[in-house]
This record gives sequence, C-alpha cells and structure tokens, in this order.
Amino acid sequence: MRRRTALSLTLAGAGIAATGIAPAAAVASQRQDHDEPLVIGHRGASGYRPEHTLESYRLAIRLGADFIEPDLVSTKDGKLVARHENEISGTTNVADHPEFAARKTTKTIDGIAVTGWFTEDFTLAELKTLRAKERLPQVRVANTAFDGQLPIPTLQEVIDLARAESKRLGRTIGIYPETKHPTYFQSIGLALEEPLVRVLRANDLTRKSSPVIVQSFETANLRKLARMTDVRLAQLIDAAGRPYDFVVAGDPRTYQDLVSPANLRWISGYADGIGANKNLLVPRDATGKLLAPTAVIRDAHRYGLIVHAWTFRAENQFLAVDHRIGTDPNARGDITSEYELFFSLGLDGVFADQPDTAVAARAALPASTHR
Repeated sequence: MRRRTALSLTLAGAGIAATGIAPAAAVASQRQDHDEPLVIGHRGASGYRPEHTLESYRLAIRLGADFIEPDLVSTKDGKLVARHENEISGTTNVADHPEFAARKTTKTIDGIAVTGWFTEDFTLAELKTLRAKERLPQVRVANTAFDGQLPIPTLQEVIDLARAESKRLGRTIGIYPETKHPTYFQSIGLALEEPLVRVLRANDLTRKSSPVIVQSFETANLRKLARMTDVRLAQLIDAAGRPYDFVVAGDPRTYQDLVSPANLRWISGYADGIGANKNLLVPRDATGKLLAPTAVIRDAHRYGLIVHAWTFRAENQFLAVDHRIGTDPNARGDITSEYELFFSLGLDGVFADQPDTAVAARAALPASTHR
C-alpha cells in the first residue's frame, strides 16, 4: 500500500478545503528541496500549558507550529485519547477522585512494573470527569495555574481543533499522533491501529498528502500501519534501549543499531522518516558538553528519509552545557543557539515544547541553510 515520498510539507499558504484540513489537492506540494524545517508543537505548547490539552494544542498553533502532536492511548471502550502515558496519575487529578481509588493498581508495561491509574481501566465518559495537571510542576510552575481546569481530549477533538484553526488562520495545521505502547495495548485486546485508521478515514485523512504523520517507537506497529493506510509514517528512535516489539520478538537490534545505514535503508521500506532523539544527531560527553555531529542526518537523507528531532526545551536542564545561561536549571538557556546548530546540519523538523522559540529561530535562517 505504501507509496513513499518525502515526509515534510511546505505548509505556509496551503489551501484549506471545506473540511478545514486540506486533502490532496489543497495541501501544498511535498517538500523535496528541504526549504524550511517544520515546527511540531510537542504535546502542544507544553512549555506553557499542561501537555496534551486542547489549550496546549491551541496555543502551539497560535505560536506558529505547523503540526501538533497528540500521544495516543486507549480507553476501556476503545476510544483514543491524548495522554503521554496510559498511567495518568502524573498528568491528571485522578488521585483526587475517591470513586476511582480502587482502580489504582500495578501493571507491567513494556517489561516495567508501573503503579497508578491506567486509561484502559476507564471508559471515555469516566475519563472526561478528570482534569489535567502539569507533569513538571517544579520546572514549569506557571503551568500549574491551569491544574484542574482542562479535560482530556480525544483524537477526534484534536482533529476538530486543527480543522477549525486551519480555517480560521488560512494555513494547514497538521497532526502528528504517536501510538503509545502498541504491543501492550495489542496484548490486552485494545489494539491502537484499527481505531486510529477508522478516525483518520472518518475525517478523510487517508492519503500520503494528508497533513498527518503517524509515529511510534515500535516498528511492528508502523509496519502494520503501512499495510493499512497511505498516511506518512515516522520511526521514532531513542538514544538508548530497544523497541519493545524487538524485545518480544527476540530481535537483538537496539535503537543505536537502527541508525546504521543498513537499518535506515530497512526503515525506508515502511516509513517516510525518522524522529530521532537529538543526542543521536549531536551527542554529549559525560559532562553534558556537545561532541561532533554524527552522520545520521546525512545517512537518512541518502535513503530518502526525512529527519525530525526531539525534544527541544528552553530550560537549562534540558540543554547541553554549551547552551546554558547561568546555573538555575529551570531558567531559560540559549535555545536559539541550539536550533541554529541543528538547523545547520540539515534537520527537517523539530519537536518543541516552546514552539515560538523554534518559529523565531527558523525565521532567522539564511535562505541557503536548507538545500
């Protein structure tokens, strides 16, 4: 089913269809010349609002993001909702609901014991009684002002927001969903692929040119989706560890192995791009200082894969020592210099917690930065 082409879109000025999210004829042509990197609102604008809420996604769009990223997990009744993890004690007020106290439990997720409350034990109606809270309250104190106010959105609600904002702004807002723990959800009878494809079909988001990119840290999940849909796919690659489907299948390859030329060629057979931990592209030494860039971007491009990197966060503690300002780990560092470094390497897109910083750095790029 796959007809693989370049992953990125030139989104500025794309026509908006009657549905708001532009189908094939209305979306700008596929970017072949890498003229401008994409800015992806990581979990929305999670540097400014509690992650995976409609307010976070809405703000990311207002700050200029081209795509918004909902991580997807399943409810008990098979609905897809936006949460970073299926364990929700850190991102919702579920612990404050005595009616759900008995549902606290311990489960093994991807081989790790996790204790808390899990989306698959709640119906959508029950989850809608909960409210989001800031996941990093000591780091992003201002975000806690929104605790207890914002509901958990469904995938359909995220699409509806992108559609409405596309029409309002006259530019196409893409969605970049990530399937979380697909092997685990498959094992409990709540596979993510079928409901995801159903929602995309219901919204006429089924083509290679649709403003949708589906990503996963597992490979079997994406290879299955490649047989089910023509939308673009991105293989997520961490700096350490292994895809969990490899663990289950006894495949010895690690994430580090997946950025070898041979494995990038293999990935190009089912995916359109990779979403790489930025430390795979520019490593750091034991003290946190930057080392020389690797060849991952060049090698991926050689096999027709676009490279997006994660996660760009403005606070000092998330930056290399080279880009920190002062000693307060929660103060803002020189995120602009970090963007300039990665853009100079030919990176095709960034996942940013503060999308406005990425948009500003992109606007300052010289015309020759991307070929």
